[in-house]
Amino acid sequence: MALTLWRLLVNNGFRSVHHMTLNSVKGQRFYSTIAKEEIKSAGPGAIGTVISERRGTVMLIGINRPEARNAVNPETAQRLTEELSAFDQDNSLNVAVLYGVGGNFCAGFDLKELAQSSGSLKLEQDVSRGPGPMGPSRMRLSKPLIAAVSGYAVAGGLELALLADLRVVEESSIMGVFCRRFGVPLIDGGTVRLPQLIGLSRALDLILTGRPVKAQEALTFGLANRVVSDGQALQVALELAEQVSAFPQLCLRADRNSAYHAVFDSSSFTQAMQYEFDHGLPVVVAEAVTGATKFSLGAGRGGTFSKSKL
Repeated sequence: MALTLWRLLVNNGFRSVHHMTLNSVKGQRFYSTIAKEEIKSAGPGAIGTVISERRGTVMLIGINRPEARNAVNPETAQRLTEELSAFDQDNSLNVAVLYGVGGNFCAGFDLKELAQSSGSLKLEQDVSRGPGPMGPSRMRLSKPLIAAVSGYAVAGGLELALLADLRVVEESSIMGVFCRRFGVPLIDGGTVRLPQLIGLSRALDLILTGRPVKAQEALTFGLANRVVSDGQALQVALELAEQVSAFPQLCLRADRNSAYHAVFDSSSFTQAMQYEFDHGLPVVVAEAVTGATKFSLGAGRGGTFSKSKL
């Protein structure tokens, strides 16, 4: 899909409209080693629009439409939903990493396919009953998801990145609500998650202007959690996932779910505090006593905490 984008540039105090296209070469040389190995190891006919690989307790899920800058079509949306659902239900997996093959995370929904099939496109209007246009965007995962962002993560691609708990972003990456230019609304959680993540004022800046956001600004906003060198997002995201996966999982998930509840579901401070206590108390018996015993025997002394890379 060749998306034509428009931007306003300021030259000598005068605004002018310049034509630009997403660089189809940008990021191509930044295939991660992991993605390369995954593609090479797959048998004939095994590569689809979404690829996945288990790395211990971590699941890697890759959007594999590099010729369309990983824009999502209905098939890809379905496959992403299936992969993330399978991850969430698999008790042997703790963390998932979502990435894009070929130098771009995701350029949003495939507008070329939308233009060709708008009359036959079927969308589930009840958000509690089915996936969103981008696939898993309506899901509430019970375990952490990390997005490894390279190249463009725009429009629906940004919304997929917002689905993640953490975003590892490469230095040359661009994020933004580029669908503003084409009259395509955010219907995959963008207006819901973005204000909660970076605040209403900054969210409206991005939503209303559709402007590009570079990695360092995204880091300042809290839209990015880590900024890494080009070509390193997937590797760093995998390392981060392995670190998170090594922690006691009942405690980690209870705290994670309580944070989400406080932000999206709680009716009051008191109710949020009660939810935190009610869901944390069983963990005290299940994991905290064992952890405290381990600490008291010396495993938690000295330089133990200093070894953390988080």
